[in-house]
Amino acid sequence: MDITIHYAFLPHTDADASLAFYRDTLGFEVRNDVGYQGLRGITDDERRTVLELIAKGSYTAITLATDDLDTLFGKIEASGAEVLQEPADQPYGVRDCAFRDPSGNLVRINEVR
Repeated sequence: MDITIHYAFLPHTDADASLAFYRDTLGFEVRNDVGYQGLRGITDDERRTVLELIAKGSYTAITLATDDLDTLFGKIEASGAEVLQEPADQPYGVRDCAFRDPSGNLVRINEVR
């Protein structure tokens, strides 16, 4: 059985920077990029609220997986993303890394062996 992500909610403060990061750095394919009556933009107050929640770590996080963590980590590091943890073997059996996307969301990547 295969399970895929149908969609995921990742808050952002700059739609274009997020799109470029997930598409160009991580290599995701954009299949549908839509806006709804200008909802890609947010007010300054909304931006501050989103950033406060992200900074607390209480808003969102995503865990991805790859079969080549070192190569992907190199691309992420070269993009200028804030690295929180370089690739490491965890005592609970996972090899992973962690960084923040352009809006500050926590992104972890596990290596699938």
